[in-house]
Amino acid sequence: MAFFVVSLALVGPLKKIGGPFWLTAPEYWLFPAQTFCCAALLIRFWRAYDFRPIARPLFTVGIAIFVFVLWISPQQFFGLPPRLDGFNPDLFADRPLIYWLTVKLRFLRLVIIVPFVEEIFWRGFLLRYFIREDFDHVSFGTFSSLSFAIVTAGFMLVHSPADWVAAAVTGALYNFVAYRTKSLSSCVLAHAVTNLLLGVWIMQTKQWGFW
Repeated sequence: MAFFVVSLALVGPLKKIGGPFWLTAPEYWLFPAQTFCCAALLIRFWRAYDFRPIARPLFTVGIAIFVFVLWISPQQFFGLPPRLDGFNPDLFADRPLIYWLTVKLRFLRLVIIVPFVEEIFWRGFLLRYFIREDFDHVSFGTFSSLSFAIVTAGFMLVHSPADWVAAAVTGALYNFVAYRTKSLSSCVLAHAVTNLLLGVWIMQTKQWGFW
């Protein structure tokens, strides 16, 4: 998670340097690099994670769908301006090979890397750490009002201010998945399904600001 956040934070400073395309739009190479490096880290430490079988799959997918609808509601149902600025693969529309490679890597990051990295950190680690410092001795899905509040607030704050309401509700609901299923795998599934649906919707509406 630390590597993920630091690499993401590099986008802004690189843009300020300006000049060639790889500096004015660093996300087009930095995000793929981040994807591969995070994948390597996940594989390296895979045995340290406690992935129990997915539990309550219908409940988990139901939460994922609800969260997806929550995120798109302002633009889709309430007429807020579309969010068109962001990671736009159409920039490479005249080069099909680069275009589809960009789209596939974006979905790999969105649907696989982000759910694993974030759920391992927020639900697998912090949700237990704020109950007891030696969190390995805390059963996954153990409830504490303090850890619930901190993780929900933290999950909200790492998103942009425009998304704080949706992110806060999302964080709370993913916590609820952890409490109800007692399975980190279910949390990853919920996050992955939400992001997959969001990615498809983004490609259909071209609202790149939701990436």
